[in-house]
Amino acid sequence: MCGIFALHGVDNPAACRSRCIALSKRQRHRGPDWSGCYVGQRSVLVHERLAIVGVDTGAQPLYSDDGKLTLAVNGEIYNHIHLRSLIDPEIKFKTHSDCEVILYLYQKFGIDLVEKLDGMFSFVLLDESVQPSRIIAARDPVGITTLYQGWSSKNPGAVYFSSELKSLVDDCDKIIPFPPGHVYDSQTDTTTRYYNPSWLHDDEENAPTPTTPADLKLIRETLEASVRKRLMSEVPYGVLLSGGLDSSLIASIAARETEKVAHSQYEARQKRLREQLSGPPTPAEVTISSWPQLHSFSIGLPHAPDLLAARKVAAYLGTVHHEYVFTVQEGLDAIPDVIYHLETYDVTTVRASTPMYLLSRKIKAMGVKMVLSGEGSDEIFGGYLYFHAAPDAKSFHQESVKRVNNLHTSDCLRANKSTMAWGLEARVPFLDKAFLDVCMTIDPKDKMFSKGATQEVDQDGCPKMEKYILRKAFDASPDGKAYLPRSILWRQKEQFSDGVGYSWIDGIKAHAESVVSDEAFAKRAETFPVDTPDTKEGYFIREIFEGLFPTEAAARTAVRWIPRGDWGCASDPSGRSVSIHQAAYNAENE
Repeated sequence: MCGIFALHGVDNPAACRSRCIALSKRQRHRGPDWSGCYVGQRSVLVHERLAIVGVDTGAQPLYSDDGKLTLAVNGEIYNHIHLRSLIDPEIKFKTHSDCEVILYLYQKFGIDLVEKLDGMFSFVLLDESVQPSRIIAARDPVGITTLYQGWSSKNPGAVYFSSELKSLVDDCDKIIPFPPGHVYDSQTDTTTRYYNPSWLHDDEENAPTPTTPADLKLIRETLEASVRKRLMSEVPYGVLLSGGLDSSLIASIAARETEKVAHSQYEARQKRLREQLSGPPTPAEVTISSWPQLHSFSIGLPHAPDLLAARKVAAYLGTVHHEYVFTVQEGLDAIPDVIYHLETYDVTTVRASTPMYLLSRKIKAMGVKMVLSGEGSDEIFGGYLYFHAAPDAKSFHQESVKRVNNLHTSDCLRANKSTMAWGLEARVPFLDKAFLDVCMTIDPKDKMFSKGATQEVDQDGCPKMEKYILRKAFDASPDGKAYLPRSILWRQKEQFSDGVGYSWIDGIKAHAESVVSDEAFAKRAETFPVDTPDTKEGYFIREIFEGLFPTEAAARTAVRWIPRGDWGCASDPSGRSVSIHQAAYNAENE
């Protein structure tokens, strides 16, 4: 992943070059490997590169053969080899970059090219073959990558795009998070949705509730395929391992795939040597780079639940495991930097991002540039503990759709910015389009669960707990080797910010109580009239945010993660605030 910045619709773009480079430099942490800039007829495009695929030849911006198209991309296109087959064979690609194919898809399919992409991406494409020049911008279906769009009253008629808010906040007085699954066209000055899966509807109340029974084999095989395609890399990679269900499943599949791919690549190299081939490898040969064993990474306070569980998973899978311990004070010290990179004041996101931010620094120091992570599963399967209070299947499904549709404001934002703060790319297999199509069309009755004394068990004695069908899909393996130990596969859900150690959240709350006075908190609505914080912890975080991004335009880009109050859920998003959390542990200990 990288950082992109674009300004379009100015009369003298050459005069804007130095300013655009300076604004883009604010997000250079996203792309420490190289920077590129293009000045066009009415536009400036700047790119900050993190090289993952096409390391030696993929510098951006990218240009078409005739020089009429210019492209800046943040992301990975997993099906780029297949997409090359759709292009005129006479076209000679200049790089091994997975992104170059976008240029030639545009020549053939126009703006509809976005529907053919399988990956995580945000891009800006400039077409100077038409007058006035045209710019299109797009973001991946779920918003795994970040993208903002801005306008300035001092520069009417111009439009700005950037991977991060900090590059726009000083020059734009109107800023929005660019909507996932949408594409912008300057010819019509409109933004339209291109991602229209059957499960996503504008009218949630009247949308049909899925009735397809859960196919456990299909769930398992689709997730395995999703992990497999995300191992496309020319640099060392690893997995984030919290010891919870989601990250442990991704680690288990990745360990299996790494072993298979390492063996096949060894055979391919031997064949290449026997045939004495010369020249650089083709894009089809450039697929994966790893150590002989998969490396896994975890973080927590001393004796944290996640650390203990992650050790067990790593030992079972045979990964080379790296464990990092942080203190509450180290976390508190990091919060201003975390908020600077997150560009949000959402309490849940800050809580969870701080340990992820600290861990990412350690990982990057080892020379790793890409990790797999487990975001998205709780939204897809209704895995948050408050989902047990859903009054019926329709409500359960509607809340799941809402959470998936808003991932770009919470977990995707956290995973992207916490890691990219250190030039580390996070890939999220659960948010694969094919996996979403399978799992978001499952009858929500199959996803609903109970807790405590009312919890059911199936014919095999497995508890029908949160994410039951995902757990059950991996409860048996075609090769006879279990994917995970049963104690992990059937471990109760922990919020990441809880699992790293319960005293982490308690420590933030206690610190906020000590630094936010009762008098200041009583006047919070006067201080923060937009989205007023309702706790001292929220006030503490918001105050830091306002110091970094002191504009109303910036404040309006943030969205707070709050459980369903109308389901009787506590406003505190911590999993421990859900009464069934402790009830479940009490039941386990009886």
